[in-house]
Order: sequence, then structure tokens, then C-alpha cells
Amino acid sequence: MAQAEAPFRLRSLGLSVYLPTVLFAIGQGAALPVIPLFAKDLGASVAFAATIVGLRGWGTMVFDLPAGAMIARFGERRSMLFGTIALAVMPFIILVSRSPIVFAALVFVMGCSFAIWQLARLAYVTERAPLEVRGRALSLLGGTNRVGNLIGPLVGGVAAEAYGLETAFWLQAALSVAASAVMYLLVRADDHAPAEMSHSGIYGRFATVVVEHRKVFLTAGLATVAIQVLRRSREAAIPLWGDSIGMSPSQIGFILSGSILIEVLLFYPTGIVMDRWGRKWTGVPCLVFMAIGLMLFPFAHSFTGLLLAGMVTGLGNGFGAGIAMTLGADFSPAVGRNEFLGVWRLVGDIGGAAGPMVIGGLAGPIGLGGAIVASGGLGALGAIVLMFFVAEPLKRKRAPVEPRPG
Repeated sequence: MAQAEAPFRLRSLGLSVYLPTVLFAIGQGAALPVIPLFAKDLGASVAFAATIVGLRGWGTMVFDLPAGAMIARFGERRSMLFGTIALAVMPFIILVSRSPIVFAALVFVMGCSFAIWQLARLAYVTERAPLEVRGRALSLLGGTNRVGNLIGPLVGGVAAEAYGLETAFWLQAALSVAASAVMYLLVRADDHAPAEMSHSGIYGRFATVVVEHRKVFLTAGLATVAIQVLRRSREAAIPLWGDSIGMSPSQIGFILSGSILIEVLLFYPTGIVMDRWGRKWTGVPCLVFMAIGLMLFPFAHSFTGLLLAGMVTGLGNGFGAGIAMTLGADFSPAVGRNEFLGVWRLVGDIGGAAGPMVIGGLAGPIGLGGAIVASGGLGALGAIVLMFFVAEPLKRKRAPVEPRPG
């Protein structure tokens, strides 16, 4: 792909990346807090409801490598259209089926669609943002996603309470289609052309990437797994714990939005810290604070208590805005970048799939509170790995560039 001759500006990504990200994230955020509640409404147990939440992560994880192959072969725009179709038809299937098994399959497909969106945007920004501003570019990507997730749960919770839980999935479908349309219109076909590679050899290239970069995947990748475990555990923990202490869908949506509000306030300062001091200065606090927040959940027996615990996890996740994407972009090679990022997303999404599964698997033997604490305990391991075993990728060879965010 040819590099632009003009100096890079963050505002160049505003309409092509950040606007559709906000639209897509609002839809995702509207559906997320409703997933476990809708599963229970269909007759699923608490453990199965948590498992269904985790299936979204499993779908993303399973489709990471196919998404990388799809984007490399067909390009970003057409690949994202395929992903949007799955979200668009989901509400129609929900209308005709009241089976928790069918709903579980739909949530899995939702994760597959999310894999295409995540990888396409990551590859697009990685190609365009130079190292010295990459932290800000990707923290803005993570931040705009959080803006959408801040609005989404609140809108989804209110709509679900007023018009039924299914409404959240209609919102997700409509906004996903809108986001895809914006991306398709504003990203020129030659801006993200398909990579020149044979389809038959692409999975061999994935295997080569794993072998050549195994040290990165076993160190930085493990820390990313821990981050994703904590993030996805929170998504399951807030609605399940809130429901267990008698909260309404709108209250749960408000708590999740309150948690994300702190992340929104921190995402751009986090990018500045990553670009000036290094990636570890945000990654380690991310893991520590999210772990502490989850460990506070069993002590929250009121709306205020759960809101405070959720906000602590939000503080940690705010420190981690864009950290997983930035580490992946930093370690990705110039040749075979799509393949590397596909594997990188797979490694991180293993944690995304495992987080709710930890809660679902342990909720029976040790209780919901104990399961949430156990998932938080994994954050300490991730912090140790990131601090002592991951090389700092930020290496400056010239003075920092100070782009204007607007």
C-alpha cells in the first residue's frame, strides 16, 4: 500500500474510522447488557446466561483468522458488508425463535461479525499512523468505541425496559448497517486494497507468523489475554450481579454507562502517555485497577456500591484504552501485517472468550461472587508479565510529532 506524502493528521481518520466506530459501538453497547437478561428470559440458568455472553467472545476468537484472510483477499469494505449482514438479520430470527440454544448461536455469530470490524479498523489505522502518534491514533479508536459503549447501554436499557428486551437487538442492527454504509462511502476502494497473496497459501502464512513471532505472543500476547479476560468478565459481571441484587435493566445499563464514562474521559490522555513514556505506563495500571474493581463486586449490595465497583473497573479500562491494539500494531511486521494482526486478535480474543466462561464455570461451585473475584485475580498475573517480561516497543529516533486531534 502506498504511503501518503502529506504529514499524518489524526483528523484524517475522523470520518472514515472514528464516526462509523461510534455508530457501531452504540449498537453493540445497546445489546451487550441485554444479552444475559434476554437469555434468562428465555429460560437459561445464570451459568448458561454467562456462557451465552461468552459465546460472543468465542465467535470473535474463532473468526479472527478467517477475518484476516477475508480482509486480505477482498478488502476492508466488502468484508465489513458481510459482517453487517449477520447483525442485520439477527432480530428477525429472534422474532421467530424463543430457544436459548438458537439465541446462543446468534450471539456466537454476533462475535464473528465483530471480528471483521475490529481487525479491519486495526489494520487500517496501523498502516496509516506512524509509531510516534500510533498510541494516540489507536487510543482515539478505543475511545470512540467507548463513547458508543457509553451511550449504547443506557439507550438499550431504557428501550428494553420500555418496549421489550428484543428492542436492543433492533437498535444494534440499524446502527450496524448505518456504520457500514458510512465506512463504505468514505473509504475509497484503493485506500485499503486487498493484499497480493494467494488464497491457498494464507493459512501457511499464519503458521509462519506464529513461529517467527512466538516470543511476542507468549509474553505481550499473554498480557493481552489477561486484559481481555477482565474486560469481558466485567460485561458479564455487571448485569448478572446487578440482577442478583434486584436491579432493573435501566439501572444495570446506567451502571455500565457510568463505568464507561470514566474510560471516555481518559482515552486521549492515555494515548499521550503511551506515546511519550511508553506502553507499560498504561497497560500495568489497566490490569491492576480492573482486577481491584472486580474483586469489589461481592461487597456491593446496593446500586451505589455496584456503581462504585463498576467505576473502578472503568478507571482501569480507561488506562488501557487502545493498549491491546497499540501493542499489536507496534509488534506487527511490515510484511505479513494482516496475518500477524489476525493472530494477535485471536490471542487477545482467547481472553475475551474465557472471561465470561470463568464466571459461568465457577458460579456453580463457588458462587457468582467468588467467580467474579477469581476472574479479577487473573489481572495480577497479567500485570507481572507485562511489567517484567514484555519489552517496551516504543523506541524514538526523532523528536515527537504533535498532531492536532481535530
